[in-house]
Parts: sequence; C-alpha cells; structure tokens
Amino acid sequence: MIFAAIADIHGNCAALEAVLADIEKLGIEDVVNLGDCFSGPLEAGWTADLLLKNWVPTVRGNHDRALIDRAYEDMGDWERPAYQQLSPEHFDWLQTLQFSMVYKDEVFCCHGSPKDDNQYWLETVSAEGIMHLRPLAEIEALAEGVDHPLMLCGHTHIPRSVQLSDGRLIVNPGSVGCPGYTDDKPVFHTVETATPFASYAVLEKTSRGWQPTFRQVRYDNLAMAELARNKGMDGFANALTGGWVK
Repeated sequence: MIFAAIADIHGNCAALEAVLADIEKLGIEDVVNLGDCFSGPLEAGWTADLLLKNWVPTVRGNHDRALIDRAYEDMGDWERPAYQQLSPEHFDWLQTLQFSMVYKDEVFCCHGSPKDDNQYWLETVSAEGIMHLRPLAEIEALAEGVDHPLMLCGHTHIPRSVQLSDGRLIVNPGSVGCPGYTDDKPVFHTVETATPFASYAVLEKTSRGWQPTFRQVRYDNLAMAELARNKGMDGFANALTGGWVK
C-alpha cells in the first residue's frame, strides 16, 4: 500500500499543481489532504476547482472551519481574500469536511491534533516564542484513543515524523503552499522552513512498518510571492520567496 499525503495548501494553486504532477510522475494514484486548503492571499478559487476535480479525500483544518463558522466581518486577514474567491459549490464542499477520518481502515488523519484542529501535535511553543519538538509523553497523551499504526497531521507546516514508544508513527507532510508564517497564540512565534519548496510526503506500508518519504518540489514560487505582496501580505510573500518570513 502506498499513497501521498498533502496539507496546508493555503490557496497556492501553482504549488498544488506541481505536487500533484510529482505524485503522478511517481505512479501514485491515492492522495489524502490534511486540510487548510484555501485561506490566504493567493488563488483560493482555482485551488478549490482543482481539489474538487480530483476529489481528494480531505479533513477540515482550522482555516477551513474559519471560512464557514463565522460571519465575513469576523474573519481574519487570511480568510477574507479566500472567501471572496469561493463559489457556493466550494462552500458546500467545505461543509462536508469532517474533523478527522480513517483512511483505508488503518491511517488516522486530522489537521492539528486528535483533540483540536488548532493545536500543534508534534511541536510546542515556549513562553519566549520558540517552537520546539513536544516531549514524547505529551505527544503520546494527545494520541490517546487513536490506535491506528499510522497517524497523519498538518497545521505546523513542518515536515516531521515521530515514532511512539509502541511503534505507532505520526507524520506531518509539511505544507504544499505556505513555507512560513507567524502566529500570536499561545504567544507570538514564527515558523519558517527555510526553503520555498512545495512539500508533501509519500507513505508506504512495508514488511517492517510504515515508511515516510518527504518530498520537496520546485514550482513558480516567485509568481505566487508577487501575488501575495500585491495583496499587502509581505510576510506571506517573503515565505514564498525563500522560506523565511522576514
């Protein structure tokens, strides 16, 4: 069994097209999407058309939820530009997304953690605003009640795999479309991957267990960076240019 996992597209249709082409080149037919599909200053409508056309199994991310659970005037600066590009069909699709899903009976998929779509599962942020690997005991506590051998999450945009003490594996494939951002919760912090590539992961079930392979794909990131800058989101543009927010 082999499939690809994508996450955190954030309306970057060019990056998504490049990733889907790379997946096809590898001969992989199955893809799961871990959410945060559209929010940002880029091409939400085109991204939605591409996802619906390919009908990729998808879980709902916190930014997906923010497009449908509040009034437009209460949305943040990542949601508003995306909202304006989406059609009724796109919103209908968002309404169908679930918090989590089990893929082919053995892969648990969520966006943040199994407890909260807006929670970092594999990382935590210190009081000084430094993101670091969460202690294993805390990661395992968040996995309580999830018994699947492979668990997938997104949200932090950082490609990472963590093996639990019982052998279960958690994988974050990284972000397709946004290699850096800032957030003010729980305290202000910056997340940067230091490359502008579109990231995803290939998951293969082997005789020795699940094996992740992280892939980074080049695409026309500078065109997307220019689009973000023209819409007044310089931090997003900087991340798309080189993987650094500043």
